[in-house]
This record gives sequence, structure tokens and C-alpha cells, in this order.
Amino acid sequence: MGRLSTLKQIAHDLALLFGPDCEVCIHDLKAQDLEHSIVYIENGHVSNRKIGDGPSDAVFDAIRKQDGEDIRDRTGYLMKTSDGKILKCSTSYIHDDDGSLHYVFAINYDITKLTMIDSALHNLVSPVNQAEKPKEIKRNVNELLNQLIEESVKLVGKPVALMTKDDKVAAIQFLNDSGAFLITKSGDKVANYFGISKYTLYSYIYVNK
Repeated sequence: MGRLSTLKQIAHDLALLFGPDCEVCIHDLKAQDLEHSIVYIENGHVSNRKIGDGPSDAVFDAIRKQDGEDIRDRTGYLMKTSDGKILKCSTSYIHDDDGSLHYVFAINYDITKLTMIDSALHNLVSPVNQAEKPKEIKRNVNELLNQLIEESVKLVGKPVALMTKDDKVAAIQFLNDSGAFLITKSGDKVANYFGISKYTLYSYIYVNK
């Protein structure tokens, strides 16, 4: 099987695999008429091209660089069709055994619908407050109390062992404002966590109130 036949088979298989939004195109740079370089195309409706049509920008780049300049494959770049489709493209340059450039193998995937879905999903899942981060749903009030205690410590910015009285007052007043003490027996747990008595705990709640 010749090189072009192999490329055609690969192009056909790729088009079948990725469906009608995937255009696969082969250009022959050794054709007698480079203005009609396309020798094979699958799903040409993507770019509205057919066999016998002319070269793309990527093909012109290859033609210009054939005088010894390095030609490298390009992967994952974006192009736009005349009718507004957005294509994600990859271009491979196929050389003959003597090193001369012969074929350009291009994959152009129409991502227009995907970008619309991505935009819709982004709008759907994004919170009204863009800075807001999702919080874990707690299974019971004990987990909720633990979370509130952790948040109170983060608010103060230092571990309990290094907290001053004012630090503990700030943490406990945060817990009170957050509704932590509405949880049954939360006072015992909070007092024990901060190393104070329940009497001191309640006195801290009402400091400067």
C-alpha cells in the first residue's frame, strides 16, 4: 500500500471515529497544480471544501519553508471558517524517504457547538458571587459544628494554644453569630476545645455586647 493510500485509510478511520464535525484533509505538495492541492477530504462540509480545492494557510507555510527551513507539525490551534465556525486544528507534514515534503495531513474539528455548550454550562454552574467557593454538605450537626469551629480558628489566624483572651472572644463570638450554640451540647464541646469553662464561654459571648 502506498503512502497516500495509507493516509487516506487513516483519514477515513478518524472521520468515522470522531463523526461529522471532524474534517480530515490531505494536500499533495508535489501535485502539478498546487492551486488544487486537496487530493482527499472527509467531512468537507466543515470548511466547505472538496477534492481539487486549493491550499490552506498551513499548506502555504509549508510551501514557503521548503527551502531548508524547519517545518514542524502544529497541534491544537484554532481557525475560523468564512461562515463563522470555530475549528480546532492539527496539521502534520509528511515527508518522502528522501526527506522532501510531500503531503500535508490536516484534522479540523468543528468545536462551535462545544463552545456554546461550554458557555452555557459555565453560566449554569457559576455562583452569582464569582469568588464564592462551594462548601461541603455536612451529614449531621456534629460535622457542622466542627466546621464552624475550624472557621472560627481561621478567622483568628492562629492555633488555640497561641490565642490570647481577645482571640478566643473573637472566635467564640463568631461561633455565636454563626448559630453554633443552637446545636445541642455545643457549649461543652466549644469550651473544651478552647480550654475554658462553660461560665467563661458564656461570658465571652456577651463581651462588649
